Amino acid sequence: MQVTETLNEGLKREIQVVVPAKDLEARLMERLEDAKGKVRINGFRPGKVPMQHMRKMYGKAVMAEVVNDILSNSTGSIISERGEKAAMQPEVTMTEDEKEAEKVLAGEADFSFQIAYEVIPPIEIQAVDTIKVTREVYDVEDAEIEEQMLRIAESARSFTPKKGKAEDGDRVTLDYVGKIDGEPFEGGADDGANLVIGSKQFIPGFEEQLVGAKAGDEKTITVTFPAEYQAAHLAGKEATFDVKISEVSKPEALELNDELAKNLGLDSIDKLREIVKGQIESQYGALTRQKVKRQLLDALDGAYSFEAPSKLVEAEFQNIWNQVTNDLEKAGRGFEDEDTTEDEARAEYQRLAERRVRLGLVLAEIGEQAGVQITDEEMQRALIETVRHYPGQEKEIYDYYRSNPQALATLRAPLFEEKVVDHLLGQVEVTDKKVSKEELLADDEDETAEKPAKKAPAKKKAAPKKKAAAKDAEESAD
Repeated sequence: MQVTETLNEGLKREIQVVVPAKDLEARLMERLEDAKGKVRINGFRPGKVPMQHMRKMYGKAVMAEVVNDILSNSTGSIISERGEKAAMQPEVTMTEDEKEAEKVLAGEADFSFQIAYEVIPPIEIQAVDTIKVTREVYDVEDAEIEEQMLRIAESARSFTPKKGKAEDGDRVTLDYVGKIDGEPFEGGADDGANLVIGSKQFIPGFEEQLVGAKAGDEKTITVTFPAEYQAAHLAGKEATFDVKISEVSKPEALELNDELAKNLGLDSIDKLREIVKGQIESQYGALTRQKVKRQLLDALDGAYSFEAPSKLVEAEFQNIWNQVTNDLEKAGRGFEDEDTTEDEARAEYQRLAERRVRLGLVLAEIGEQAGVQITDEEMQRALIETVRHYPGQEKEIYDYYRSNPQALATLRAPLFEEKVVDHLLGQVEVTDKKVSKEELLADDEDETAEKPAKKAPAKKKAAPKKKAAAKDAEESAD
């Protein structure tokens, strides 16, 4: 095998590989010899088929296997022997001349192909003991815990059917069909829906028109979808809903007691309070870590300035851009609504893509040198957590990841990154700072935490339930 470098420009490499016809012939004969004792051909005893006949019968097919094996096995070894790491899967090209290809399969010509790839640049890891980060810590207040407890109690509140008119706070059970210009629209109907008047669960103006309704009533409600409604085809449009009330119920007393906890499967109200406190602390803790991580990444970004492989950058940019444009489309917004232009946005997200790729390579090198590993158990937990986001499709999603190494790698990458961040936080100077909730929740202007998009939105009814606004485009790219 003759290997010749034909391009070495920046991070780009091109390699010409030629496998002489005599080497192909040797590999072919070796395979045919191995197959001779296994094939059954009329007129010949097992193992006694002449090699000339074997070649006539199976030569081209076996030579095709030889060529495929060369392509599969030699590319990685050639790059490795050069002491290089490819940034992405190398591009392999061969002759498109059918006559030339036939000669190769017939053993009459050398087999040549080209490998084109970008290398990961050598990264000299720098000391991090001079990096200083501030960890903002918020101590959860009792009032916030009690507020969350009340919300839980509200969600578990019991209702008792009543006679008479519905009032604010009552729950109505209803069937409805939504129409625009007299025609029903997709997602605008439901049967047996429960709605607490005043909960603001449905679009503005809907619940207020149910006040005074009684069981058995039928009425038509007219509302206008908000201009910023997430479903763009409904945003700003007037709609009518034909409503039939089947039941009106009044709320029972709201009490924080052991009975509430037992209805939720817990031993006592104190146990519920303990769990709620832990959940709230975990949420704020995640925000604290995000801010610490951002400071760390900012410091690393300032310390490394090497050229990033262009194909990795382009792939990352496309991921970001697709997410941004999809979010804008779902929100019915444009770049002008974000006080920018498409060209300015592209330039900004291009810089973000370059930063992400560069930091990803730095973290990968640090993790490799530190011996960071992801265990099978950690991968299994990550897969199960991902599958949970797709109710009703669990087996399909699980099988997809288990049979798709590239998809599985998307789960491994964030686990590896977080472990490397933990490793670094053990080496840098971390100073704790007590802050208020408002200070902790304050958004930084530059949100660039590295978060892979893993979850597809679940399908929901379009109306009349109110949709949460789409994330801000820049936040969605984080």
